[in-house]
Amino acid sequence: AKMMKYLLFSSLGPEKLPTLKELTTSEICRVWAATSRYISRQLLQKRAVEIGVGTFAVVPACATVGEDEVLPLERPVFKPCKFLKKFYKLKCAKTKIPDETPCVPLDFEQIAADIHFRPEVVELCVHETLLFFAGALRDEKEVEFSFK
Repeated sequence: AKMMKYLLFSSLGPEKLPTLKELTTSEICRVWAATSRYISRQLLQKRAVEIGVGTFAVVPACATVGEDEVLPLERPVFKPCKFLKKFYKLKCAKTKIPDETPCVPLDFEQIAADIHFRPEVVELCVHETLLFFAGALRDEKEVEFSFK
């Protein structure tokens, strides 16, 4: 299974992240900015996006306005995959993505075209960043991952 590669039994050596070593920080940021844009576009079309360690989706929610007015709205969520949660003993809020939500993988061709990179480079960059993220989870390090 695809997400199994993010369940790490031992610490990551730099040899596991050759692409990240080759790329500059600004190139890595460009890849993730383009990946974020791709995810946003899918969410706007009511599609969920699976990225290997979990799924981004939009779920129905409600906001209370004023005294008693309830406004239906939607909020973006990230749902870590259950293997990852179990393996790293993560505490996460329970999130239910509606069953009718279609789910798509990342389209590396499309993301790469957006920033004029080779699709393989984008795919490896995303994969190695997620590996690095998994390594930080494994070693119980603080991780901040921000998406626009």
